[in-house]
Amino acid sequence: MTAPKSDLPQGTLDLLILKVIALGPVHGYAIAQRLEQVSRGVVQVPEGSLYPALHRLENRDFLAADWKETETGREAKFYRLTRKGRKQLEAEAASWQRLIDAISLILGMADGGAR
Repeated sequence: MTAPKSDLPQGTLDLLILKVIALGPVHGYAIAQRLEQVSRGVVQVPEGSLYPALHRLENRDFLAADWKETETGREAKFYRLTRKGRKQLEAEAASWQRLIDAISLILGMADGGAR
């Protein structure tokens, strides 16, 4: 059984793309594959969302890119994080962690209020 697809909250896709690229230079299709694989199928990023996000991140100087040959011999744009992109990833990840912690506290409340 496959996991149900999840719509990502606004701004989440940029964070996830930055995280995947932080692991090493990668092309767009491989980013989508990695996100789907690691999330066990929950995060599925259509090309119509992925490539505009990559262009946006590149225009904001969070990513740099070079054309290279893929494993299959095709030419593809390989993205890598810039120094500015790494700082953005750290800031966004810290912000998400604060939100996750806060939501966990709220969801952990007993019926009578906070524990």
